[in-house]
Order: sequence, then C-alpha cells, then structure tokens
Amino acid sequence: MTDRPKLLVTRRLPEPVERRLEETWDTTFSADDRPLDRAAFAAAMTGYDALIPTITDRIDGALLGTPGRRVRILANYGAGLDHIDLATARDAGVVVTNTPDVLTEATAEIAILLMLMAARRAGEGERELRAGAWTGWRPSHLIGQGLSGKTLGLIGFGRIAQATAVKARGLGMRIRYASRSAAAPEVESASEATRAGSPAALAAECDVLSLHVPGGEGTHHLVDAALLARMRPQAIVVNTARGSVIDEAALADALGEGRIGGVGLDVYEHEPIVHPALLAHPRAVLLPHLGSATIEARTAMGLRVADNLAAFWRGEEPGDRVA
Repeated sequence: MTDRPKLLVTRRLPEPVERRLEETWDTTFSADDRPLDRAAFAAAMTGYDALIPTITDRIDGALLGTPGRRVRILANYGAGLDHIDLATARDAGVVVTNTPDVLTEATAEIAILLMLMAARRAGEGERELRAGAWTGWRPSHLIGQGLSGKTLGLIGFGRIAQATAVKARGLGMRIRYASRSAAAPEVESASEATRAGSPAALAAECDVLSLHVPGGEGTHHLVDAALLARMRPQAIVVNTARGSVIDEAALADALGEGRIGGVGLDVYEHEPIVHPALLAHPRAVLLPHLGSATIEARTAMGLRVADNLAAFWRGEEPGDRVA
C-alpha cells in the first residue's frame, strides 16, 4: 500500500518522463496505449487524484461532473486544450494545466516540411518510386514550384507561427500574417513580417497559407469554401494547428477542382479519420499528427507536465495553469 497521490497517465510517454512521474506519484500507465473509453474515464474520475490526458481524451462537463469525482488536476500533455471543457473545470474547482513553448520548434519544422513537400510534389514522387512506376528522369516529370520569393501567409501569429516565419525567411519567402492584434514591432522585425487586414485578404495574396490558431468555436471552419475561393489556383494550404479549423469537404472540393494547388496536413477534424477525397488526391501531403514528434519535444512536454503536477501537490500555483 502507498499513501502517495494516485495518478493516471492515459497514454504512454517517453521513458524519462514516466520514471520522473513514478518518483512522486502512485502512477498507473496505459496498458495498451489506446484512448480510454467513456466508462473507463468516468471510473478514473473517482479513482485517481490526478490525470494526465492528451488530445485524444475528450473531457466534457458530464465527465467533470461525475458523482464522487476525486480528480483535482488535469495536467494536459500538450498545448492545445479544445478537448477539455475549461469553463466547467473552473466551476468545478478542477485545475487544468498545459505544456506551452516546448513544442514550438518541432511543430514549425513540420509546417516547413509540409510546405516543401507540397510545393515540390515530393509525396507524389515518393509514392511513384515505391510503386515501381518511375521510368527515369525527364524534363517534364513532376514539376512543382519553388518557395523562394513566394509569399507565406500565416493565420495566427503566436509562438509556432513566428518560428515558422523565421524558418521560411531562410527559404527566401516573404512573410505576411493575419491575427486579431498586431505583433510587437520587434517580433515583426525578426521575420520581416507584415500584417494583412483579415484572413480573407491574406488568403487572396499568399502562395502558401499556413494555419496557427487554436481550436474551438471561434476558429471552427475558419478556412471554408468562401475563403478558399479567394486563393490563387497554385496556392498551398498547410495545417499544423487543429483539424477543426478547416472545412475538409470544402478543402477537398477546391483541391479536386484545381482551385488550389496542393495541401499539406498534419491534423484532421475527425482524427484518425481523414476525408476520403483528400486521401485519394495526389496533391495532398498527409502526415499522422507528427507536429511535436521529436524525442526532444515529447520529453520536454512530459517534464513540463511533471513540474506542473509537482507544484500543485506542494500547494503552489502550477506555472502553466489555464483553469
């Protein structure tokens, strides 16, 4: 028996993180690394003092209102929080934390990777070669487009967008962004970025449109048929933010009808389900949510979770508290 607080970790984490958690908590790790079903989550609410959920765990008001709830803190593994009902958590007195900052560079790298792959038709070429269909070099084969001198439009201009902008400047791209408020002059100066009047205005002028806004009702289907209709026919849409930001049916239609030139997606509205028309289209570069998937980022995320939990259990304010 132990008098240590009980912690449930809903998915497997990097080994150094799991070792760190075991030092302080009576820890239960996922046996099969699959998302918990609703019944298991309800049971966890009454059987543990703390949970470490991830984006695959939808924690709504009903779960937070589970009779006999014991959980006092949700130390989320990840920066995004649209899978947790924060308002209800606040009302119920359940502390919620996240892991900002530590996945910035990894996610920015994936955004750049998607831009390059879509622009240079790398996904098409890789599939052709593996299928044994490549017949050799020829001048007209899989001609894509370069990024140097092109305009990158960023919807949202937080940490990840800013890191993406700096990397894109290294490729010779011009940076424009749309956000609710203007960035500080020194932030704009770091990537020579200038602000557009609106997302719609930005969409009309950019060669690559990259999304960097949180999920939730305020950004649901921000990229819809009307916005896509303003884009240039060779333009590329990249999403490393949240799948719900894009109307995937409208995106598939625009791509299928040749009204945009390509897409690069790392996130999807109904993960792990992907719109079938996107799966079938050769100009769609599709990754399985790899934005933070470096050992450095995933370990740092977990250690940030551990720090938040340790502070909470000492009776201190966790550094990354959001509710």
